[in-house]
Amino acid sequence: GVTQAQLAAMQDAAVKAQQAVEANRGTGWLGWMNLPYNQEEIVSEIEKVADHVRKTFKYFVVLGIGGSALGPIAVHQALNHLHYNELPDSKRPGPKFYVEDNIDPERMAALMDVIELDKACFCIISKSGGTAETMSQYLIVTEALKAQVGADWAKHIIAVTDHEKGNLIKLAKENGFITFYIPDGVGGRFSEMCPVGLVPAACCGIDIRAMLKGAAAMDERCKTDDMMKNPALLEAVLQYIACEQMGRNVQVMLPYADSLKYMADWFCQLWAESLGKNKRRDGSDCHAGQTPAKALGVTDQHSQLQLYNEGPFDKVITFIKVENFRTETKIPKGCEEFKDVAFLGGMTHNTLIEAERQGTEYALYVNRRMNQTIIMPEVNAYTLGQLMFLLEMTTAYEGELLDIDAFNQPGVETSKRATYAILGNTDAK
Repeated sequence: GVTQAQLAAMQDAAVKAQQAVEANRGTGWLGWMNLPYNQEEIVSEIEKVADHVRKTFKYFVVLGIGGSALGPIAVHQALNHLHYNELPDSKRPGPKFYVEDNIDPERMAALMDVIELDKACFCIISKSGGTAETMSQYLIVTEALKAQVGADWAKHIIAVTDHEKGNLIKLAKENGFITFYIPDGVGGRFSEMCPVGLVPAACCGIDIRAMLKGAAAMDERCKTDDMMKNPALLEAVLQYIACEQMGRNVQVMLPYADSLKYMADWFCQLWAESLGKNKRRDGSDCHAGQTPAKALGVTDQHSQLQLYNEGPFDKVITFIKVENFRTETKIPKGCEEFKDVAFLGGMTHNTLIEAERQGTEYALYVNRRMNQTIIMPEVNAYTLGQLMFLLEMTTAYEGELLDIDAFNQPGVETSKRATYAILGNTDAK
């Protein structure tokens, strides 16, 4: 539904957006743009620690929330076995993996029921060390560790935090935790390619160097202001036209692969927290932001597709298609008496899932519903690095097109302050 004339009309704005992002590379909150290139020593240290963790511990638990949790979850789901924790030790490339990203009172108790504290490593991720959810978990875990393992409790902790500011770095220095630092200029939702995401990934056997190489390859493609050659810039322009000019203020991320299920969750934070703003840079009101939604193909064909096909004309559907799955599952012949079942015999789930995706794409098309497809040749560490960096760059460009600050989150801070006030903590900022 987007015309060549609409694209041509955005040419100047696209050039300005790309040049503005590139001019600010590595400064302010764009430090994440340099992560594919400036971490050789850090990656080597992460690999050493990860090797120690894999040899020493049976469980690896991330304590974090927001970008500190969604990135590690998404990468683990994408690149490791879909039933990773249920694999026998001999077939699993690392310790069992858990991410505690909420404070439901039943959740921590449930974790303690399935791990052995003396065999568990806890990775606490908080730049400030003041994140109430994460630090409340830290208090619970450290008390339990001290009771269970005594003086060696600190050997079970890895801290990922700011290199000099905040509570967690003070605790790390005081107790001698293994510590990795979140670089300046890297916000939570842009942090997967720094120790926030690389430490959990490496500890579970993922090739973090390949992820960074993939991110670097995508970055190279984004160093041109020609939007027909810069995939992230073109995507930003298309979404801007769809939302700001055509009223499609919802974007549904719809991967057709279980491995990419939580990439949709990660994207939702990236897009919503970056672009949902009520002020332009000059202080004028805008109330900008396209609402992200998540779905999974083919599962949500049976729960959400009715709305997408016949509901309001307010959505863009973004398919993620995988060309080559890591496994081929053949469908045996059988049920010959039922023609509507027998026809499946001799096919594969690989063929079926792509047919279902194409069928959904066609249904959206004939119902005049805007959609697009991002194609991944296969899901591996390199292509995942490409995809994540593509979406991060798209977000940065979109912020420029909207003339907003894509890197702050004042709406979140208001909620935090209100929470602290309710709990009687008037000293919290």
